Amino acid sequence: MDDQKLLEHSTVIETEPPASAGSHPDGEAASGAVPPEELPILPVRGVVVFPGTMVPLTIEREASRKLLDESLPQSRSIGIVAQRDAEIDQPGPADLYEVGVMGEVLRMIKQSSKGAIVLVQVRDRIRVREFTQTEPFLKARYDVVENKTPSDDDEYWKAALQNLKDSASRLVSLNDNLPDDAGQAIANIDDPVLLTDFLATNLSIELPEKQKLLEEADVVRRLEAVQRIVNNQLHIAELQRKLREDVETEFTDAQRRAYLREQLRAIQRELGEGDGTEEQVDDLRGRLEEAGLPEDVMEQAERELKRLDLIPPASPEHSVIVSYLEILAELPWSKLSEDHVDLKKAREILDRDHYGLDKVKQRLIEYLAVRKLNPEGRGPILCFLGPPGVGKTSLGQSIADALGREFARISVGGIRDEAEIRGHRRTYIGSMPGRLIQEIRRAGTRNPVIMLDEVDKIGADFRGDPASALLEVLDPRQNDKFVDRYLDVPFDLSQVIFIATANYIDPVPAPLRDRMEIIEIPGYTEEEKLHIATDYLVKRQLEENGLKPEQCEWEEDALKEVIESYTRESGVRNLEREIGAVCRGVAADVAEDEARSVTVTPDFVREKLGPPRHVREEKLQTSAPGVVNGLAYTPVGGEVLHIEALRYEGKGHVQLTGQIGDVMKESVHAAWSLVKARAEELKIDPEDFKNYDVHVHVPAGAIPKDGPSAGIAMFTALASLFSNRPVNKDVAMTGEVTLRGLVLPIGGLKEKSLAAERAGIQKILIPSLNQKDVPDIPESARKNLEIVPVKTVDDVLREALVMETTEETTTDDTENTDG
Repeated sequence: MDDQKLLEHSTVIETEPPASAGSHPDGEAASGAVPPEELPILPVRGVVVFPGTMVPLTIEREASRKLLDESLPQSRSIGIVAQRDAEIDQPGPADLYEVGVMGEVLRMIKQSSKGAIVLVQVRDRIRVREFTQTEPFLKARYDVVENKTPSDDDEYWKAALQNLKDSASRLVSLNDNLPDDAGQAIANIDDPVLLTDFLATNLSIELPEKQKLLEEADVVRRLEAVQRIVNNQLHIAELQRKLREDVETEFTDAQRRAYLREQLRAIQRELGEGDGTEEQVDDLRGRLEEAGLPEDVMEQAERELKRLDLIPPASPEHSVIVSYLEILAELPWSKLSEDHVDLKKAREILDRDHYGLDKVKQRLIEYLAVRKLNPEGRGPILCFLGPPGVGKTSLGQSIADALGREFARISVGGIRDEAEIRGHRRTYIGSMPGRLIQEIRRAGTRNPVIMLDEVDKIGADFRGDPASALLEVLDPRQNDKFVDRYLDVPFDLSQVIFIATANYIDPVPAPLRDRMEIIEIPGYTEEEKLHIATDYLVKRQLEENGLKPEQCEWEEDALKEVIESYTRESGVRNLEREIGAVCRGVAADVAEDEARSVTVTPDFVREKLGPPRHVREEKLQTSAPGVVNGLAYTPVGGEVLHIEALRYEGKGHVQLTGQIGDVMKESVHAAWSLVKARAEELKIDPEDFKNYDVHVHVPAGAIPKDGPSAGIAMFTALASLFSNRPVNKDVAMTGEVTLRGLVLPIGGLKEKSLAAERAGIQKILIPSLNQKDVPDIPESARKNLEIVPVKTVDDVLREALVMETTEETTTDDTENTDG
């Protein structure tokens, strides 16, 4: 049926009090229409409808839609009966109560093709006599249930009616769930039938109880039943009001919130809902117990769990406490890795991962041997000292592999906030534990090997000194009760093996240096680099670039070319990069022609890498006065320095160039004073010091140079210049000089000796106190060098100066000084 047609025929029917007992003037008889003998029955679920009310009903079931479509064109009267079981979707006669209501459809609004809303004016109670139709919808014969009311003159009846109105008004004022205008409506209703039906509609009672009120035809008994329900609910409402008043007077604000939260939780539990706080607390407690926390730490955790139970999930502090407890539960309080110290296997691992470094490997084997014999001992904190790329970090990994422990690396270079070590206090937003606790948490064991990388590059500012914070961490007698500020409970670090690395020892604070055993890892020699490249780097780069060994074969001279002309470093990082660049070039060639095989030669290296980037200083080609082969140590290895001295007419001034540092400048001035003091022994005219200016230069002027080890080279250059005696081009020297002419020891003898060998030097002069370091020089270099220890500058001049000055050398000297 079209909605518009229904709207045209809809009228609002006014209700009036009944004219006499047993008749209801609001029925269809009142409008002059005869009620039909049969009514279409509309089943409703979850609701009981009472006469005298106007109710909207949502129509969704297919049978109900057909009922409206087929019945409304003939009559707007329908029967409404409640279902016994609301879960039944297609109810039959047995599924409905016997008593319902008859109503008139005033309006129907179709929401969609499958639903509609009807507005029904309810008229009378009816009792279903028999069902005459079940398909497509229910239809039944019925009897109108007449209300039995007492005489209007009955005083008891009047008193009971007034008492009900007063009780109901009182309940409305106390119960927030009833409509605000219900009190006024109650006061205006004088008809007991309408009053009881109105109250039954609005009272919060169960459906069966409402159905009993609908089925009750005796108005007196119905009124008494409604009175009992109202009295019961009024009693409950008054108790609730009293409780609220008592709570407001006795509870503080915090207690009131706790009380209300508890009430909310109780309601949520009844409804099967909840915020999950209890489950979360139980889960955290179980995880904490499983983690095996120490007793004092567990007490702290219990305090936090109690706080968590009281704090609402919406509070920011709730998430802070949860994060804290989760970290406590995840830390390995009782988990230890079992050491498997096999010295033979450890040596194999060290040899597998590193070439050379025999002294370092021997010290590590000794360290592991002590751990094997005394597992509970507190061994020293090792610090690997050496230039970049020599394998310091990978040595720590090898120690962890040999012990069967987890390995963690913490780069402390550049950190300036001590909270990175000690953690942040939980009073700050975004606070978290320090790096140590975080790495131990990730490792999952209480005794990992932790590498503290770049300890020489730790900074310090207004946020604290991280190096000082490490003092507690690296002290075996203190770190068993290390307190991270975030955890605020002690954590045992005594079983952790700490290994530090540094490029330079000078920036490391003395107290921190005192807690570590320094193991120096020198740079690799060119011979060692050649072995490393052959055994490790080439294989790794072939694999990374998808090449097979037969597709790319490296000649030894090609690797030497890369080492000597394209890298200048102590380690092998840049060497591996250059080898990788050549391998990529080979990969490009092989990709174009899969059958092609490439042999890498020095020419092929120059083709792929371009012109040589580094040209090493070679030995002097001729012996000349004022020019000396000096030896220097740099972070990337040893170097040969050509120290040049030139004199010209002037007033005795000394000029220094070549990016010379303060220490080297002082060495020049000390050498200059020593030469002037020994002028007579050196057969130098003292007037020459007044009549000539001196210019001392160290080539490669763009590279800063500093250090005391060039002292004897400076002295030899000046003494040779003013005595006009050439310096042997096959001699190089290193050593610090004093004003008394003594030669003091220096460092980096191995690297300097290797640099001299590369340059083709035949003899090197070293301080006699450095003879103890000669065994560190590789045997191959010792065979090619004559190593002469010297004690004084007299020994230096005797070994370095050419006794006879020939015409050829004089000419060369003139060319050198003019240049």
